Amino acid sequence: MSKAPRTDTQPPAPHAADSHDVIRVHGARVNNLKDVSVEIPKRRLTVFTGVSGSGKSSLVFGTVAAESQRLINETYSAFVQGFMPTLARPEVDVLDGLTTAIIVDQQRMGADPRSTVGTATDANAMLRILFSRLGKPYVGPPGAFAFNVPSVSASGAIKVERGAKKAEKVTFNKVGGMCPRCEGRGSVSDLDLAQLYDDSKSINEGAFTIPGFTGGGWNSRLYAESGFFDPDKPIRTFTKRQLHDLLHREPIRMKIAGINMTYEGLIPRIQKSMLSKDKEAMQPHIRAFVERAVTFAICPDCDGTRLAAHARSSKIKKLSIADACRMEIRDLAEWVRGIEDRSVAPLLTALQQTLDSFVEIGLGYLSLDRPAGTLSGGEAQRVKMIRHLGSSLTDVTYVFDEPTAGLHPHDIQRMNDLLRRLRDKGNTVLVVEHKPEVIEIADHVVDLGPGAGTGGGTVCFEGTVDGLRGSDTVTGRHLDDRSSLKETVRKPTGVLEIRGAAVNNLQDVDVDIPLGVLTVITGVAGSGKSSLVHGSVPAGLGVVSVDQSPIRGSRRSNPATYTGLLDPIRKAFAKVNGVKPALFSANSEGACPTCNGAGVLYTDLGMMAGVASTCEDCEGKRFDASVLEYRLGGRDISEVLAMSVAGALEFFAEGEARTPAAHKVLQRLADVGLGYLTLGQPLTTLSGGERQRLKLATHMGEKGGVYVLDEPTAGLHLADVEQLLGLLDGLVDAGKSVIVVEHHQAVMAHADWIIDLGPGAGHDGGRIVFEGTPADLVAGRATLTGRHLASYVGA
Repeated sequence: MSKAPRTDTQPPAPHAADSHDVIRVHGARVNNLKDVSVEIPKRRLTVFTGVSGSGKSSLVFGTVAAESQRLINETYSAFVQGFMPTLARPEVDVLDGLTTAIIVDQQRMGADPRSTVGTATDANAMLRILFSRLGKPYVGPPGAFAFNVPSVSASGAIKVERGAKKAEKVTFNKVGGMCPRCEGRGSVSDLDLAQLYDDSKSINEGAFTIPGFTGGGWNSRLYAESGFFDPDKPIRTFTKRQLHDLLHREPIRMKIAGINMTYEGLIPRIQKSMLSKDKEAMQPHIRAFVERAVTFAICPDCDGTRLAAHARSSKIKKLSIADACRMEIRDLAEWVRGIEDRSVAPLLTALQQTLDSFVEIGLGYLSLDRPAGTLSGGEAQRVKMIRHLGSSLTDVTYVFDEPTAGLHPHDIQRMNDLLRRLRDKGNTVLVVEHKPEVIEIADHVVDLGPGAGTGGGTVCFEGTVDGLRGSDTVTGRHLDDRSSLKETVRKPTGVLEIRGAAVNNLQDVDVDIPLGVLTVITGVAGSGKSSLVHGSVPAGLGVVSVDQSPIRGSRRSNPATYTGLLDPIRKAFAKVNGVKPALFSANSEGACPTCNGAGVLYTDLGMMAGVASTCEDCEGKRFDASVLEYRLGGRDISEVLAMSVAGALEFFAEGEARTPAAHKVLQRLADVGLGYLTLGQPLTTLSGGERQRLKLATHMGEKGGVYVLDEPTAGLHLADVEQLLGLLDGLVDAGKSVIVVEHHQAVMAHADWIIDLGPGAGHDGGRIVFEGTPADLVAGRATLTGRHLASYVGA
């Protein structure tokens, strides 16, 4: 008997638990946000757009993700929280509907040389277990294949009670896989002595060329008056013993020039004072010296594999673990597929899945032994994604920071598919992005602006992509922007010859890079662009390289300290007021004694999260009150540091405050589009795009003839790209040669000459597939880049 059809068509009432379908943000004031209120739909893909510095990261990372992580940390016991970083509550009135946030950002992975792609994922650990089970001959447990574990052996006596007490000698052995010579680093470093001193001069004639050792200061007097050698004799005439005392002498306390001091050889002294510090946190002139003076060579004992001989001797199917880690991951995946052994079947399945994820996400061209610090921001972000692709978690908020950074238009399609897949599993996906191809796939768009810095921080538009297109916001107007090809291109003034380039995956490449023009080097991710530019362009030709390595800095670092701008400003204040320049440094004599020049006080609340509060004595100005009485052009030092670049540019141009050295640096900051930054803004609050442009401004002051830029459009809004192109044109018109590694089609269309690498990534790349003008590339459509550029310019 058939059931009677239901006559009531009322849908069942929605369950109360299903009503929480938005993340509600009300009154967010983090960094430059001005009381921002938005509703972000859950289980949808939301893209946040806006010019660089408009507040996207402050809203997504600094507010939503930060509060989510803080609340999760509070669920742990007070004991566990004591070991975790303390997170302050973001400045926001209401935050509702949060879920667990997983941040997949572009922070580079640790630059520790022992951190590799294999150790950053679980692939290396699984390979070690595999070799410890199946490798022939057997050399030990998994630790015997780990280049982070040294071999240790020790012997000693222990008391044993067997009826009577007696001592028994025992030996203890632990087998590790670390190469003893390079300590698992794969390379050994050395100092180039020619960069430390001029051996044709004596110490008194100023032989030292190390920053801080010139001009007869204490550093050079220490050696000149030590008595170990004659300071008036050229260094090249020193005996072996004297040279050893100058370079390698162990620390020794002695009286020098009537003062008790520690004398120590030049090399250990430089290693302690400069080489042990973070290179990016150094002053520009010291950083340049370190880059010149330190040379690295592959470790001769392990041939760069980082592994000891016993770890390399054990093999599976004729391959050692070092061979397996050197293979491209897609080839390694095939090799693992060929291993059949039921005793390790679950392990093989898990390893296979991890390696297949690499291939699927477009990173099959990497190898597991690739140092994690050499990955670009985009590659690092995709390596982090691998952990989440196979995750069983749902209803999670995934937060991405420009996931297409470093991706060729061809690869962006793949990334879009991955973002959709995460959403379709029932997750909320938040993406900060500038590329129109990603904005197109959004379910919801939040556009911040209208400007940058203090000119931004408000929501200009919320809604669908079509709504954004019709809106009159900066992003809406520029969304369908398409650059056209240049009608005429500049003629080169010469060429930079590269012959037989074979770094990484380059296949014996011969190419002439034209000089005096704007040259763009392009190709899919992993095709060998960076290897060609950073590994093969000969140094010393006045080459100024601006790569994507991050600027590291504490809260105390700011644009003024990083660019060297603060030095002329301090000197100008000191000169006008007749006092020492050190008074005008918040890291030196002028610091507020209460907060030590930090501007904030950190209060440790024991069991609860610590709190940072503005210092009441200096009101966050960071300087001692007596220092603020000194003025230049009517302003004190804290007021000058609170100025924007644009304001400071006018201030230091004329009158009492006229300081040409400061004006020059400020002009460069304005040229790269950072006119809205304040001079004293902590570097930790800058966005990725702002940091790279800050770096570019610093390097523009160097006397280089060839500028090499690595993806300068990373983190730039469509509207900012136009300004960047103007800046590049300005450099070329000033007689410089500009070489840009870039995927952005607007930059390609604007180039005078294009060199396209490919056709694929890894061992499928590394060849020149096209060189010529953008018009020829579009007309030929013979390469992937050619086809994408043709559709972009509408040819």
